[in-house]
Amino acid sequence: MLKNIEKKKLFISGKWHEGSESYELKSPYDDEVIATVPLANSREVEEALDSAEKGAQVIKNMTSLERSQILEKASRVLEERSEEAALILAKECAKPLKAARAEIARTIETYKFAAEEAKRIHGETIPMDAAKNGKGRFAYTIREPLGIIAAITPFNFPYNLVAHKVGPAIAAGNSVVLKPANQTPLSALLTAEIFEEAGLPAGVLNVVTGKGSVIGDLLVKDPRVKMVTFTGSLEVGLGIKEKTGLKKVTLELGSNSAVIVDSTDDLDSVVARCVEGAYGFAGQVCISVQRIYVKYELYEQFVNKFIEKTKQLVIGDPMSEDTDLSAMIHQSEAERVEDWLHKAAKSGAVIAYGGKRDKAVLQPTIITEGSSKLSISCQEAFAPIVNITPYETLNEAIEFVNDSNYGLQAGIYTTSVQKAFDAAQRIEVGGVMINDIPTYRVDQMPYGGVKNSGTGREGIKYSVEEMTELKLVTFKL
Repeated sequence: MLKNIEKKKLFISGKWHEGSESYELKSPYDDEVIATVPLANSREVEEALDSAEKGAQVIKNMTSLERSQILEKASRVLEERSEEAALILAKECAKPLKAARAEIARTIETYKFAAEEAKRIHGETIPMDAAKNGKGRFAYTIREPLGIIAAITPFNFPYNLVAHKVGPAIAAGNSVVLKPANQTPLSALLTAEIFEEAGLPAGVLNVVTGKGSVIGDLLVKDPRVKMVTFTGSLEVGLGIKEKTGLKKVTLELGSNSAVIVDSTDDLDSVVARCVEGAYGFAGQVCISVQRIYVKYELYEQFVNKFIEKTKQLVIGDPMSEDTDLSAMIHQSEAERVEDWLHKAAKSGAVIAYGGKRDKAVLQPTIITEGSSKLSISCQEAFAPIVNITPYETLNEAIEFVNDSNYGLQAGIYTTSVQKAFDAAQRIEVGGVMINDIPTYRVDQMPYGGVKNSGTGREGIKYSVEEMTELKLVTFKL
């Protein structure tokens, strides 16, 4: 059986290399072996860095138009291979096909945004004569590429979150060493194939798969790496921050996102949207709806409608066209959350619906009457779980939302413009969605958080700024 399983290779300096060691990649849904994937060692990581160093010089000397054309072609190639890409997602991370296709569509758009931004990188003129000693001088700024970008990406959006790092890096004239999550290397390797077909020069993109404990430290500590961009857990993010020294760092570290339901003219549509935000990709989304605060007079009706809508979700094989929710990324993750649920129930919380686990599949779960101090509420669940809590005043609801160590995005439904502006000002997050869920994101908007949700911003234009250095040039005339 194993002889029919595809053996993957590392992508270094524009060539495909056999790894000295490998591991079996298994489906989270049925534990079937999908492929054998290289475990890069220190020598192979060093080769990738050497390659990226050369690639950085090549892409730095390319014109904005040339970089833009490569990104545009990569977008077209991905569009041509979109169904193949979606099937890889369904296999390697159990993302239901409907959601997988949506991610590919977004990724195509993300590379198009990067192609456009490649032609928009510019500085400004500085009015030197505004200062007493500035007369007779002229100055302007330019943005220059940093060099090598180390990109460390998660399992949950393995095409689009790679695109949010690789796209702007190339647009800005940098090279990249990409380390994908262990469970989702196939999407990263297909991305390398796509850029190879798009004509990206050798060495500009290098993909090394394997253990984070081996690859991550080498990338983060190497002096040739000028920036680390990471999406993942708080613990790993803090470790990266401690090791990078003066390197630039962008960290997107997750959240336990909240939405306030204050008032609405259409409660059914609000419920439907909140269910979508809570259970999309089994809740394994950084801005998944984990906490919902509902005004008292709407609370009972909201909970009942939420349960009924949740019951309509189809749970099953990610390869099925009908599936809404499938397995979590590992059975151990489902077991972790199951343990949190048991502790919550013992503390008096009510599991109003769901809570059952079958291997790596956890039922969509609704919790009421849960304390804000429970792990299931105050920590990031990253699972198909939502806490619904009533409140009396908007001040109380905002305090509930802010009572968190995280602050990525939040949402509020209200028919009051005054309340909307008040909440937008006072909620402590990187992005406030008015009359929508915190899970809303389009790929050109600035995206990032405060508190333990990270530092820096993604969104192509904003990533380009992070991935360039501002240089000032002055003339004495």
